[in-house]
Formats: sequence, structure tokens, C-alpha cells
Amino acid sequence: VQIVESGGGLVQPGSSLRLSCVASGFRLDYYAIGWFRQAPGKEREGVSYIIISDGSTNYTDSVKGRFTTSRDNAKNTVYLQMNSLKPEDTAVYYCAVTFIRLHQLLLRPNTYNFWGQGTQVTVAS
Repeated sequence: VQIVESGGGLVQPGSSLRLSCVASGFRLDYYAIGWFRQAPGKEREGVSYIIISDGSTNYTDSVKGRFTTSRDNAKNTVYLQMNSLKPEDTAVYYCAVTFIRLHQLLLRPNTYNFWGQGTQVTVAS
């Protein structure tokens, strides 16, 4: 049972990246998946989440209009499409899984109990 993030890299400001979070050994259908990021010296921050059963999503204010979370049920995968990237988006990005599906809790890291290993995103010119 694991979840694995991929898709990070080094890009210039204004570029796009798509992160993937692939689950193996279990189905994502009954969970919520959160995307988080942690920059050096900063606390882990909730970026977005998706409730798999109904596809509802939410985003932290700093990424609204630029990032989009989606799911592919057939591939048991969640994506984070990141457009118009800024240097302040630089961080290690993690996906995480929780049974909890209360919207008011889903951008909080301590709501989640199963984490991937992270993928580095660096935005620099």
C-alpha cells in the first residue's frame, strides 16, 4: 500500500507542471486526497484537496485560479495541474490520503494519516 508523487522539476516563472499522485494496493474511491507543500524553513501548507467520491475540490488562496486538482478513477491517480508558476511556489509537494471528508478540515496536514514521499518543484529563472 503506497502513494507516489511524480512530475516535479525545475521550471521558469510562468511555466506549468503537472504532478501525479498514484495509489497502489488500495482504491482512492472512498478517500479525500490532499496536496501539500513545504518550503525550506516553513511549515507544511495545504495547497488543495479533492474528495474522490464527488470530485469536489478546494484550494488555498495563493493558488486559486492557477492550480487545478483532478482525478482519474480508472488510473487510481490524482493530479495537480500547476500553471503560471511563481518562485514562491518552490517547495517539496506531497500528496496525502484521509478518510475524513469534511471540507473545513481538508487543508490541514494533521487531517491526513498516509503520505507520499514528495516531489521537488523549483521555480527559478
